[in-house]
Amino acid sequence: MTDVSELSGGSAVYKTLLESTNAIPWQIDWPTMSFAYIGPQIEPLLGWSQDSWVSANDWAMRIHPDDRDYVVNFCVAQSQAGVDHEADYRALTKDNGYVWIRDVVHVVRNAQGEVESLVGFMFDISERKKTEEKLLALQKELEALSFKDGLTGIANRRQLDASLQREWETACRSQQPLSMLLLDVDYFKQYNDVYGHVLGDKCLIDIAQTLNLAAVGARDVVARFGGEEFVLLLPETDAAGAQKVAERCQRLIEKLAIAHVQSPHQQRVTVSIGVGTVTPGRGMNSSEFIQAVDRQMYAAKQNGKNRIESLQLAD
Repeated sequence: MTDVSELSGGSAVYKTLLESTNAIPWQIDWPTMSFAYIGPQIEPLLGWSQDSWVSANDWAMRIHPDDRDYVVNFCVAQSQAGVDHEADYRALTKDNGYVWIRDVVHVVRNAQGEVESLVGFMFDISERKKTEEKLLALQKELEALSFKDGLTGIANRRQLDASLQREWETACRSQQPLSMLLLDVDYFKQYNDVYGHVLGDKCLIDIAQTLNLAAVGARDVVARFGGEEFVLLLPETDAAGAQKVAERCQRLIEKLAIAHVQSPHQQRVTVSIGVGTVTPGRGMNSSEFIQAVDRQMYAAKQNGKNRIESLQLAD
């Protein structure tokens, strides 16, 4: 390996500057693909001795396997084109760990314009990557929370709207039925008046988790519609299937046996359920579908509560 003093015209000052920086300087001879120089800082960082960096293949094989093909192909292509470039990758350490590296590469040409060598610096960006990963995880967590109801932990209205739009478009293309259940807790104001808002919140949480058990399809969505109202969105479910889900909801909530002294239905918490099924076409949009199911739910409440009202809608 060529001594750095030769590369710098014999300047001891230049060599001292190169080897005192945290960045790791290096040079590769392009025709032979061999290292002309790499700074001694490489060994404390990665564990590989300075003398072990002989060819570009040593560099390539010390890149994490998941990053190797992309990084090597990218750097070779850019170098062949004579374009300065940089790449982030995980460099393997001698003890089987890895360090995040940013490699900044300058392409050196000869008088004829041909690529003569590559010179560059390796920077340890591990701390930066850790920060980026924490920020990304936080962003995902916040995004997930933005689609969850703060009280019950199930999907909120925002998630429901997004899911309904997606499933509506899918059903339009596939001409498969789409069903929806809209549920309202009967006499909930009276429940809060008697038991207080803390137990009222617990009642809603218990119902929400119970409704999760009633949904069985991989794409089914259980959401809080607002207040004491809940929605089950059932893709590729016909009217008969939706009716069965509604009956299962009733049975599961009955099994909860939440006491409600102001309810005429065995002094237990019950729900009124509106059910609608449609194969979407040009005659109705998703908002009109919700309104139609909402009318069924109100019909259930007006007809005595603790019951199911169903409607199969024309498109």
